[in-house]
Amino acid sequence: MDLRVALQNKVNLIDAALDKYLPSEKSAQNIIFDAMRYSVFAGGKRLRPILMLAASEFIGGNAKDVLPFACAVEMIHTYSLIHDDLPAMDNDDYRRGKLTNHKIYGEGMGILAGDGLLNYAFELMLKATLEKNENLQKKVLAMHEIAKASGVRGMIGGQVVDLMSENKQIDEETLDFIHNNKTAALIIAPIRVGAILAEANEEELIALTEFAKNIGLSFQIMDDILDIIGDEKKLGKKVGSDIENQKSTYPSIHGLDASIKKVNELFDKSVQALAPFGEKSTFFIQLSDYLVKREY
Repeated sequence: MDLRVALQNKVNLIDAALDKYLPSEKSAQNIIFDAMRYSVFAGGKRLRPILMLAASEFIGGNAKDVLPFACAVEMIHTYSLIHDDLPAMDNDDYRRGKLTNHKIYGEGMGILAGDGLLNYAFELMLKATLEKNENLQKKVLAMHEIAKASGVRGMIGGQVVDLMSENKQIDEETLDFIHNNKTAALIIAPIRVGAILAEANEEELIALTEFAKNIGLSFQIMDDILDIIGDEKKLGKKVGSDIENQKSTYPSIHGLDASIKKVNELFDKSVQALAPFGEKSTFFIQLSDYLVKREY
């Protein structure tokens, strides 16, 4: 099957599930539901839930069994973007070609929409676990993976150091910490969770984790590159914000050519991690090629 068709099929499945899971009832606080839905359905690529579904299928699991967890990860990712766009953080007016959440609903409601999505993600996973409680330990382990990856030792930790590093010259070690936690952690976790829920063996989990680490870092380096030479219309957001905010990035430390070379090296490592699995890894390899070689 063509990669784009396969991706669109997964996006359709995830979007239908998100529409089903996200609250929409009319009540005193219905504005928060509108704000949450606004950003969730603002045109995301659904990369993280797609990776979770793909990891489950790689092991031989059923995509429907991991959908609540996949949707939860997308909610957590969306909450992080809402908060990232706030004036106190990156102060962005557009995301994916649309006005950011706080530009539509105000800063206070933007904060609450992010909070609502984070909390609702765990409510959704817990509900799915309680309703169908076989493999309980694996589901609890999956939730722990997601909590850790999105918390102070993962995404939030990376955001903290990123915020503290603005207007400063930082070294490569600090930049790697930011990228590996702020971005890569929430790419690694969905892949591991999909594998865990599908009952992967140790060899499979190690290989998928190695693949995920390389893809997660290369994805963020490519974002750094696109912020310099990307097309605003294709990206759906302003380019040059890293320079404007005086952020250290791979290109600013190593230069553009070296950064592109690093992306290609990480891609090669990701392919090597799954090489022992042969044709079974075809979708992941095609997806990684699509992600790390996005159009400039």
